[in-house]
Amino acid sequence: MCSIIELEKEVDSETKQPVLTDGFHLFLDALKLNGIDTLFGLPGIPITDLLRMAQAEGMRVISFRHEQNAGNAAAAAGFLTGKPGVCMTVSAPGFLNGLTALANATTNCFPMILISGSSEREIVDLQQGDYEEMDQLAIARPMCKAAFRVLRAQDIGIGIARAIRAAVSGRPGGVYLDLPAKLFSQTMPEEEGNKSLIKVVDAAPSQRPAEEAVERAITLLKGAKKPLILLGKGAAYSRADQEIRELVEKTGIPYLPMSMAKGLLPDTHELSAAATRSYVLQEADVVVLVGARLNWLLSHGKGKTWGQANGPKKFIQIDICPGEIDSNVAIDAPLIGDVGSCVRALLARIGNDWAKPSQEWTGPIAERKAKNLGKMADKLAERPSPMNFHSALSVVKDIVRDNPEAIVVSEGANTLDFARSIVDMYLPRKRLDVGTWGVMGIGMGFAVAGAVVTGHRVIAIEGDSAFGFSGMEVETICRYQLPVCVVVFNNNGIYKGTDKNASGGKDTAPTVFVKNARYEMMMQAFGGVGVQVTTTGELQQAMSEALASGKPTLINVAIDETVGTESGRITNLNPAKAVKK
Repeated sequence: MCSIIELEKEVDSETKQPVLTDGFHLFLDALKLNGIDTLFGLPGIPITDLLRMAQAEGMRVISFRHEQNAGNAAAAAGFLTGKPGVCMTVSAPGFLNGLTALANATTNCFPMILISGSSEREIVDLQQGDYEEMDQLAIARPMCKAAFRVLRAQDIGIGIARAIRAAVSGRPGGVYLDLPAKLFSQTMPEEEGNKSLIKVVDAAPSQRPAEEAVERAITLLKGAKKPLILLGKGAAYSRADQEIRELVEKTGIPYLPMSMAKGLLPDTHELSAAATRSYVLQEADVVVLVGARLNWLLSHGKGKTWGQANGPKKFIQIDICPGEIDSNVAIDAPLIGDVGSCVRALLARIGNDWAKPSQEWTGPIAERKAKNLGKMADKLAERPSPMNFHSALSVVKDIVRDNPEAIVVSEGANTLDFARSIVDMYLPRKRLDVGTWGVMGIGMGFAVAGAVVTGHRVIAIEGDSAFGFSGMEVETICRYQLPVCVVVFNNNGIYKGTDKNASGGKDTAPTVFVKNARYEMMMQAFGGVGVQVTTTGELQQAMSEALASGKPTLINVAIDETVGTESGRITNLNPAKAVKK
């Protein structure tokens, strides 16, 4: 008698019946046929056996402690590899736990597929009360780019193919695939099953911009006196690294990278305007948006951030989605296509006689940049006791400089904001953070994905509040012996640790945590390295040892609890304070 993992393959010598396959094997064969060799998830009914079989057949299965973290890992894997990361969950509650990651992946344009087992349609549709009964497809559909359900084994190949193509074609995003439990046990002749599988060809075809659109953009750029190139994470995802660098250097136009575009060109590049962000956004007259959207992170292209008093801006926007154009302000020269094709089309029209921006534009940028970097250097050189964000991040800055291949994950309020402006990146797709939604809790999932799919060291810079969302995954990091160094900036609370209970009651303020919590002991509990540090020298030593050893490490960094501002740099989004009674 065969086990569920070892499907019977013999042909009955008397009946001569064909060899059969089942939904389990068809599903795994369809994934492997399309180059998907890693699954992130959390086992349980009805996918436990499927994950066991995947591992038995040579796939890597990374099992988490919470589905949201597994989903975040799949999303990050999609961004880092360019092929959809796959997260598998159980039905109903497990599916719902993964849904936040799916929606976040869609918002961030990360290719990801959430695959959940589900109850049987006959019972769900009549609401008869099945185990974890839920109409998951209906719930998922508005949260993602596409959603499919597979009911027959012979359609598994088509379902996987459609999910892959939907996830990576055009603007990438999240896809949901619903697999009812009894699908896996369905059988069919192996030969027919193999024929039903589909290898996706050219899943994300190039989209070249129209010639007249390129001419319009070139004409506008030629007339610019103060041009600016703004790089978004879509530019990083595009893998058009050389073309983007050539565009910047050939035109001589200053560029401003959004957080996850840092490293497309080294942050130390002479044309980087990151240290003068406010100035260039206000003063630029023509802005080239490369894989960036004018959402809240860029003040929607409006208001004081963009210096409206200086007159209206002209925008050239490169985006693969036509519907994104004019979403907040008028786009004067839309370039619809993939980033690589659009940038190459611009380069083809930029000759060696291209007039680079004048000193009247680049000179003031260079002066302000030098001044601001000097001020920052002075702050980073300070050594207060206890440490503040600047002094602690000065150590991280030097560690990343000496280890440019390391993946840097960052989340928190102040921790995220300061790290974004202090820690330089040198290579593309090495920085992962909270992205478009600003979602906290991505830290450990992103860190696991970075280590698993790249094989590189990972440095996760975590605020103590943000770390709490996914901190239990340090067990996952230890279980798989991943080279992850988690650095928790511990200032005893959300934003800071000094708030008081306004009523005078015994409960702590909502933003305050246990004082001097020993987060490093969590890593020690699972066999990793845990270190508490109180000085920059101790932090430097601990991080250097962690990266040299590759061992799972958590460094608990004592930060002055009085430093930090509410909501970091988005305090303006807080509602007005309530009127006292």
